[in-house]
Amino acid sequence: MTPWLSDVRAVLALEWRRERRAPQVLPTMLLFSVGAFVLFRFGLQDGRVDGPLAAGVLLVTTLLAAVLGIGRLWAAEQDEGGLDAYRLTPASASALVAAKGLALWSFLLVLHAVALPAFVFLLLQDGLDGGAILRVVAGLALTDLGIAAAGALVGAIAAAARSRDLLVPLLAVPLLIPLVAMASEALAPLLTSPAKVTEVRWWVGLALYDGVFLLVSWAVSDGIVED
Repeated sequence: MTPWLSDVRAVLALEWRRERRAPQVLPTMLLFSVGAFVLFRFGLQDGRVDGPLAAGVLLVTTLLAAVLGIGRLWAAEQDEGGLDAYRLTPASASALVAAKGLALWSFLLVLHAVALPAFVFLLLQDGLDGGAILRVVAGLALTDLGIAAAGALVGAIAAAARSRDLLVPLLAVPLLIPLVAMASEALAPLLTSPAKVTEVRWWVGLALYDGVFLLVSWAVSDGIVED
């Protein structure tokens, strides 16, 4: 397990180093998210949302921004021959997929650190209840983990495809619809004023979804990357 964790850390550090030197994933996701919130602000008649509508706007914007990130996540490996070089190393394919998933998760967390305050300022009708902030952050972190687990798997499948930019949304969006639906049910009561209590089953559903895709990614990553 120690060599595997070392491989994951090395690839994850490479992803962040690459993003610092030539930013591609984070700026794309951030600009899309904030731009979408601005459009919603002026596109809606009253310009303010709360409850289920607020949760839907926040999560659908997150999903679409993540799809953009998934498309760029594996671009260097395919376009610059990084995937072929990785196959020549003794590192396992599951370490590469895990590192890609962690990189996407960290990008999404950074995204929400910027986009959530923008969302509250531009769109949320009565602001965010102080007691609900930690629960909203926890819900978004769980949602981001599920998106990252599924996104790393989808990105690995689509990496070798000629129409990668088309294949990623076709695969990712249907897989992530249940996650967005459960996250919306979990977050909607927290985005009302005053905040309400969320049913525990939606949090359990989010955790189970994340666990299932983490296990699936672990199980099939070797075959996908090697082929």
